[in-house]
Amino acid sequence: MKALKIIGKILAVLVVVIAAGITYVTTALPNTGAAPDLKIDRTAARIERGEYLANHVTVCMDCHSTRDWSQYAGPVSGALGGGGEEFTQEMGFPGKFYAPNITPYALAGWTDGEIFRAVTTGVNKSGKALFPVMGYHRFGQLDKEDIYSVIAYIRTLPPVQTNVPKSEPDFPVSILINAMPQEASFTNRPPETDQVAYGKYLITATGCVDCHSKTDKGSVIPGTEFGGGMEFRSPNGVLCSANITMHKKTGIGNWTQEAFVAHFKAYTDSSYVSSKVAPGEQNTPMPWTMYSGMKEQDLAAIFAYLNTVKPIDHEVVKFD
Repeated sequence: MKALKIIGKILAVLVVVIAAGITYVTTALPNTGAAPDLKIDRTAARIERGEYLANHVTVCMDCHSTRDWSQYAGPVSGALGGGGEEFTQEMGFPGKFYAPNITPYALAGWTDGEIFRAVTTGVNKSGKALFPVMGYHRFGQLDKEDIYSVIAYIRTLPPVQTNVPKSEPDFPVSILINAMPQEASFTNRPPETDQVAYGKYLITATGCVDCHSKTDKGSVIPGTEFGGGMEFRSPNGVLCSANITMHKKTGIGNWTQEAFVAHFKAYTDSSYVSSKVAPGEQNTPMPWTMYSGMKEQDLAAIFAYLNTVKPIDHEVVKFD
């Protein structure tokens, strides 16, 4: 009887501790600070830079628009920034997540500071946490000026009058999501003359490591960075991301810089037509048509940085 009482007391304490933890996570978090008092001057230079980043580097428009998955690489088919792209359980996500509308129709009531906080820390206008399919962990490591440029650009998008459903994370992610946002740790954009440092900065902006690594519960498994193997599930089958380390046999170690750049630029060729994908045929979530708009010197910088990454011997079965 005495042992049962002790066990009972221990369980009671555990229940109290768990309840206190849940209360803290759901009431005190997320806590990345107030949205800054910010009014971004929409200069021509910023809008031009923001358009380049949002469409070809950070590829905001890839998620915050609808894509035509009947065509290879799912080119954008809807109005830019109108949102609605789905990330569901069938794709391996812990819930149903919808990319929101980021045109002035939806963001008219947001201050520049509130958009800035959402993009760089993952906390929206009302203080709610965003699921990190949105790359705020990466964007919070960029140069503030680049974020200003993206915001200046999306403020110029034509309003798209669509109302996107609210995301619905599954339990327990519906609680844990509050602990996911984090304060930003901004950096200065390196000079383009420092090719490797600039390539590392660009690869943070593009998020290559998020997809070209093995993941567990949405997080990159340490030691697998850029080695490929992340699974993308769709009605067509399971696609695994490529190994983009410089391993000679299983990665891209035999590629030249020219071949790497040309692989992207093929999608900007005037003769390129996105092919139709039949049920069961291989498709890819890689937004080739968007990344192909990157400047050749930027692609070369990314290649230079990848040459500094430890090669990983990982043979990827691309499509099943």
